[in-house]
Amino acid sequence: MTDNNTTQPSVRLTDSDYARAEQMLAPYRLRRVPGTTVTPEWLSEGRRFSYQVGGRFVVVDPRDGSRDDAFDHDRLAGALSEASGHAVTADDLPITGVELGDGDTTRFTAFGSAWEWSDTAGTCSRADDDHQHALDEVPSPDKSWVAFSRDGNIWVRRAGAKRPGESDGAHDGARDGEQEFPLTDDAEPQFDYGGLPEATGARSLMRILGLPQPIVLHWSPDSTRILVHRLDQRDLPELVLVESAPYDGGRPVEHRSRYPMPGEESQASMSWTVLDVVERTVVRQQGEPTTVTHPSAIVYPWWTGKSGESVHYLHQSRDARTLELRRVDPTTGETTTLISETGETRVDPTPLLGEPPMTRVLDSGEILWWSQRDGWGHLYLYSADGHQVTQVTTGQWLVRRVLWVDEDRRQVWFLAGGLVEDDPYVRQICRIGLDGSGFTRITDDTVDHDAVSPPEGGYLVDRASTSSQPPHTVVLDGDGQVLVELESPDTAALEAVGWRPPERFRVTAADGKTPIYGLLWRPHGFDPQRRYPVIEHIYPGPQNFRAGPSFNEMHFGEPEAYAALGFVAVAIDGRGTAGRSKAFHDHSYGDLGNAGALDDHIAAIRELGHRYPWLDTGRVGITGQSAGGFAAARAVLMYPDLYRVAVAVSGNHDNAVNLTMWAEHYHGDVSDEGKQAISNVPLAGNLAGKLLLIHGELDDNVQPAHTMRLADALIKADKDFDMVIIPGVEHALIGRQHYFVKRTWDFFVRHLHGSEPPSYRPAPLPLPPLAG
Repeated sequence: MTDNNTTQPSVRLTDSDYARAEQMLAPYRLRRVPGTTVTPEWLSEGRRFSYQVGGRFVVVDPRDGSRDDAFDHDRLAGALSEASGHAVTADDLPITGVELGDGDTTRFTAFGSAWEWSDTAGTCSRADDDHQHALDEVPSPDKSWVAFSRDGNIWVRRAGAKRPGESDGAHDGARDGEQEFPLTDDAEPQFDYGGLPEATGARSLMRILGLPQPIVLHWSPDSTRILVHRLDQRDLPELVLVESAPYDGGRPVEHRSRYPMPGEESQASMSWTVLDVVERTVVRQQGEPTTVTHPSAIVYPWWTGKSGESVHYLHQSRDARTLELRRVDPTTGETTTLISETGETRVDPTPLLGEPPMTRVLDSGEILWWSQRDGWGHLYLYSADGHQVTQVTTGQWLVRRVLWVDEDRRQVWFLAGGLVEDDPYVRQICRIGLDGSGFTRITDDTVDHDAVSPPEGGYLVDRASTSSQPPHTVVLDGDGQVLVELESPDTAALEAVGWRPPERFRVTAADGKTPIYGLLWRPHGFDPQRRYPVIEHIYPGPQNFRAGPSFNEMHFGEPEAYAALGFVAVAIDGRGTAGRSKAFHDHSYGDLGNAGALDDHIAAIRELGHRYPWLDTGRVGITGQSAGGFAAARAVLMYPDLYRVAVAVSGNHDNAVNLTMWAEHYHGDVSDEGKQAISNVPLAGNLAGKLLLIHGELDDNVQPAHTMRLADALIKADKDFDMVIIPGVEHALIGRQHYFVKRTWDFFVRHLHGSEPPSYRPAPLPLPPLAG
């Protein structure tokens, strides 16, 4: 089927159109709607929390329903201005790392220094910066110790002592007055403690931002011991990237990292070690090391018991078809497998990759386990010795997040998806007894609820929104009663610069029966008598989904920008993506090359074209980044009758040289034939439309070889295409995002609007907060 390529008069855009589109990008758009995101910071006494809205800081106490400024912003601004010599305003305090004391003292970082503010005295002074810890430092729960890495070994220092490299004393092992000392001394290159796998550790990004490589370790609740992994990457092949234009000039710089690929025998592995800070003993886990293909394997173990009587962690087999809960005795290293579940496809610990596992080990020793064994993600209760007691939740819906467990009342609170008939992605807050009785919907509406709870439970911070309505954030008790009103922003300031909310839609997949969902943004100045070209913004998963039902789902703001440039923008979640039934997710298993069911995306766009006559299916473009880049290129290579123009950014075009877990977990078949099926390279000869490839030369996640291999195949097939390799940037193109945005806009304007773009140049986007 060929869509009509209706001749349309060219649309000539101006600098003001591009300036308006620029304001739709996330760093600018979100400033106009402060309060859309409330991220609680649980305070040390456990019941209160703080959060930031815009440049102001708030403290909330659900016990008395109070919501107050964390400190006197006007007085602090004046005092900080005087002490620092920088002009500071109360509504936009330039402070980070805010730490609220139990009294009237607040500590924070500003202008590269640590500061201490006394609300009583009204004074702001420079402070010992030990409260501000680098990414390679982890303080103990009681704040008496700081653990850090030195030459791959784990060291600790007493809180308040000088930082690593600043000590003025010899490390002679003396304990009297000793300020820092090692807990391990046997680290080797690529066989060290606490590091992240180099293939998934964003090393290029950290280096570009001037940040240290983080360490991962876990203090026991009583601050006496440290659980840390020892990571073995010694036998892994290396990936070599070349920095062609280093900032300081000179010769090109070579960057090496260990990077295993699908089907290769050698993979990273790790085992647990327990370090006693007081006794300075080392207990090593017994048994075979665990294969590590994703950081979640080492980020999410947990101590159980108030003093850390045991350690639990999840072990996933290399092919992801077996998931086990294991217990480690921290005094002996003995390891026991409590639960083992095996499936024909992946056995996942959560609906979406990277989320904290929903498994809970209760004080009683009982285990709450999440599984999709009956086709939906549900909770199961196990005894302390690993025998199933009962299935706690059941039905054609899934548990999306465990919020808290009240062991005294024998109840669990959780988020559920699939209970709202009109939209399976909408989450509701629910409660049920651990025996499966008393199921209750705490919320019973059609808006999406994104709720969190403090570690000890007791209340919920609930962010309720739709794709068109900004979130109303409140504190709820366990019965759903509002304890505190937090934020209720509006979009007036955003609408004043041309923003319009997206429309959520439901269409039918290519199989003719499965409902699928998406978002549509109408173009600025919409006129139903005109016909508009379409740009699909795609991310095919399969580890998550793209077009959810809550506000600000498309965080970077590209679809909003396309709408500002006179395009219809759409985002679609086809079969094979996460967040629904196991069968829906498994549609992509063994067929990863179908990129989130591209046939579903085609069916969706054509159905929308019939529904909306102003949507021109003869002028359709597509763009995406990472797996979305793969999907965008594949769409124009496989389905040229619909997709005429594509911009593929940081695409994993040849999954034979991608991360091990991508092909092995989500495709399963890593034979030569299987790898060919998930590569865009063999399709290069099909190119008939317009294709722009963009990649950062220091991308250590999806290496630039992906784009270069596709480019090589296109050249061998004598195909015309465009390519931009951006020097000095990594996977997300941080620092040069404005450049790739401009090139993307220009490409679509030329080939879908049929006109030359204006000369307007977007400004560099602000760096992430982590970069300062």
